Amino acid sequence: MLTIYSDKHRLHHGTELKDGVLKPCFEMPGRADTVLQRIRTVGLGEVIAPDHFDVSAYARVHSERYVRFLQQAWANWQAMGRQHDALPLTWPVRDMRTDIEPIHIDGKLGFYAMDAGVPITAGTWEAVSTSADLALTGMSRINAGANAAFALCRPPGHHAATEYMGGYCYLNNAAIAAQGFIDRGAKRVAVLDVDYHHGNGTQTIFYDRSDVMFISLHGDPLHSYPYFLGHKDEQGRGEGLGFNHNYPLPHGTDWASYQPALQAACRQLIDYAPDALVVSLGVDTFKDDPISQFRLDNEDYLHMGALLASVGKPTLFVMEGGYMVDDIGINAVNVLQGFEGS
Repeated sequence: MLTIYSDKHRLHHGTELKDGVLKPCFEMPGRADTVLQRIRTVGLGEVIAPDHFDVSAYARVHSERYVRFLQQAWANWQAMGRQHDALPLTWPVRDMRTDIEPIHIDGKLGFYAMDAGVPITAGTWEAVSTSADLALTGMSRINAGANAAFALCRPPGHHAATEYMGGYCYLNNAAIAAQGFIDRGAKRVAVLDVDYHHGNGTQTIFYDRSDVMFISLHGDPLHSYPYFLGHKDEQGRGEGLGFNHNYPLPHGTDWASYQPALQAACRQLIDYAPDALVVSLGVDTFKDDPISQFRLDNEDYLHMGALLASVGKPTLFVMEGGYMVDDIGINAVNVLQGFEGS
């Protein structure tokens, strides 16, 4: 399987507010490095650098002013005489206005963020734009005839919505790629999110549309981040009604409980008959993940890959979460090998 990768992911790593403490983000460069090492160890296939895409490709799912904010945020932060990581100070919660974009960088950071897990650093824009380019390059290769490709994206993307960042995510790589398929002639595209955390950004972007189906298997938001989306009754709106499906699962879910939900999701994908499938591949469902609560084991990811192959559609895998660095390479590559070996 073709892998698209760039060393530019290492330009981004910052500090988050987690459990009431400022600490280095769990989302770190070693994640992608470990996956790449595993790809080379098992001989998965060719590894290529991404093509470069214009920012207008990102603005197909994000607003132009949000993309502009990401481009300019570090310079605006530095203009205040600050050299440390930029984090939000305040958020526009209930009963506060969201129709006027603040001018001050402290206001902008809160206006465009859902949490304090999205530090802006000197290298953030180059890293996140390159990450989106990885997904777009994979999309282009599949559009040209490849059956599958793996975009080793870092930072991840599925929590980023049209106008906000969150959960280590800035540009929504999977959504950008899905829209890329549509823009190049696909009539229907599906996004399947198997990350432990609900892909709230992807859901929000496509919630009113029938040409992109979104399905997510994740920790129940009553107990798990992002807490405020991902319930079963969220089924789409308007033209999108019936094209959004959530499978919230309890803490402690193992493969015996996870597999039936994934099988049901695959049946929905087959019925939908998309021209292409985008998989938001998070492996933080692993039993030893430090910030998640499922119990999947290494070999379970081989079975996951085989089930995804049963959908029978050209498939782009986009890397999302997974924070047990020692095992992230084994688990992510097991999915890809299971897909190819089925």
